[in-house]
Amino acid sequence: MKYFKLFACLMLIFAVSCSDDFVEVQPDGFNDADFFNNQQDYENALIGAYDMLQATFWNVLTDIIASPDYAAGGDSFNYDQPTLQNINLMIHTPSDENQIRDIWSLMYGGLNRVNFILENRNKTDFANRNELIAEALFLRAYFTFELVKHFGNVPLKTTEVNGVLRIADERIYPEDEFALERVANVATAYALIEEDLKEAIPNLPSVQNLPYEATQGAAQALLGKVYLYHGTFDQSKFADAASTLNQVISSGQYSLTQGSDYEVLFNTAGENGPESVFEIQYTGVQPASWSCITCSQGTYFPKFCGPRSPYDNPDYDSGWGFCLPSVELYDLFDENDMRRAATFYDLRNGDINYSVGRDDTGLFNLKYMPRKEDDRQGADPLNYANNYRSIRFADVLLMAAEAEAQSGGSNAINYLNQVRARAYGGNSNDYSSADGDILDAIYLERRKELAGEGHYFFDLVRTGRAASTIPGFTTNKNEVFPIPLIELQLAQAEERWGNPGY
Repeated sequence: MKYFKLFACLMLIFAVSCSDDFVEVQPDGFNDADFFNNQQDYENALIGAYDMLQATFWNVLTDIIASPDYAAGGDSFNYDQPTLQNINLMIHTPSDENQIRDIWSLMYGGLNRVNFILENRNKTDFANRNELIAEALFLRAYFTFELVKHFGNVPLKTTEVNGVLRIADERIYPEDEFALERVANVATAYALIEEDLKEAIPNLPSVQNLPYEATQGAAQALLGKVYLYHGTFDQSKFADAASTLNQVISSGQYSLTQGSDYEVLFNTAGENGPESVFEIQYTGVQPASWSCITCSQGTYFPKFCGPRSPYDNPDYDSGWGFCLPSVELYDLFDENDMRRAATFYDLRNGDINYSVGRDDTGLFNLKYMPRKEDDRQGADPLNYANNYRSIRFADVLLMAAEAEAQSGGSNAINYLNQVRARAYGGNSNDYSSADGDILDAIYLERRKELAGEGHYFFDLVRTGRAASTIPGFTTNKNEVFPIPLIELQLAQAEERWGNPGY
């Protein structure tokens, strides 16, 4: 069962009346000055911040399609999702909004919800306040990391705390945009995220009562990942990444799902299992509405991934035929690699009919297919219950292997072989010198292990391989996405904020 509460957006509503004379009217509705007077207020606000994680399915969908291993897909006759289809071709511009603007606005929305809590971190004392603040800091790091990955050194409010530059515990208001500046560079942005996580880790428990809550291991894994990205600009960060990720591995808190359990790792039965370090929760028990997509507690990312209608199957609904795996990716997996069957839904045998769409390969992203579920309420596709495995233990092992190889550590081969042994059911495919450079072997393993999960595009960018791997990729431009034109215009910041090359 999934435990995720819905917390309504906090806002001020002002009553306005018209007459011959101006009349002072008292605010009617929520007043944030009267909030955070007890523990329940803090917990409700934290639930509201966690709730914004569910919006990150837009990020995952966009990132999968940005990689060279997946095509956009869609309608054969119309560009029904032009932003995604332009990203697929690397011809997207600031005028391509849709998913790109969703990532920008929703991640800043999450950041602001967290900062509402942190603005008031010292207003009221209660027993587990330090842990709650630590969870808020984890969430701020998560939302900020998503912004930096996609847009580079984004605009943030910052301040110095004990001589260290930090993200300010302040919300960003619309009027702030006109003076708000981007942080100095991407390395500085990563350092800001690292400081939040370093503050959070000591106050987070190793186990939480509810599956959506951040643990110490989740924060350490995210910190190790940020260090790995930061290593692009400062190689000393690779040693920090190795040290931090080794703590997650040595904790004994997590393990690779084995054998028949791996076959259902991405099904409902595999959710929140021993391999889950941080998992974003979705539920279909509440009907959703097109009038407020972000109000749903489910996801419609899986609907993008299914075969186009008409298509009938006892296990899966039809979908819209997006995020289509390439045959080249499929061919990387040999028949003894159990990941192949868990990664691809293969309809190339011709026995099952579906409507062929744009970029069709006959292959679909099995990890996030639209499953038929008895408890999904409502007829529209907005509330599928497929959780997103944001950080898996396999990812931690491969990040640690990379960090060890980059910093001269001794564990890289061991960590790589653990992932390979799970994939092959034994040590028949362990790394040897015949596999070539250890880093190249780790990169290939990440490509296969994490296929269809939204990581490969950023792996290519941060390791400098994007230009030689992604058709149409332009160096010093496509490493990040364009900040949406409407956002630049609203902030009067086309020159101050615009990303180079766009």
